[in-house]
Amino acid sequence: MSRTVELTRFRVSPERADLLPAARERMIADFRADRTGFLGARLVRLPGDEWLDIVEWRSSEDFAASRAKGANLPGIAAFFALIDELVSAEEGTTDESES
Repeated sequence: MSRTVELTRFRVSPERADLLPAARERMIADFRADRTGFLGARLVRLPGDEWLDIVEWRSSEDFAASRAKGANLPGIAAFFALIDELVSAEEGTTDESES
């Protein structure tokens, strides 16, 4: 069984980076409450004020439905507001038979 993976790389200014973890918690809570097929997420800090957001979805359709909703809840909007620049956004799939 495969899952859809959302890979989003973005920049946040150093002055606002400390706000990201709390905003992230609120965004994840909103996703759990409002996004069908949301399975989990990891946020990775990279060099150069960049971050990589790895979000797992049950299906590509669930991911598309979430994208269509956008920043419809306050926690999601607050997290997105901290992003200064979108570097890249990709969608992929996992092979759950891999160990």
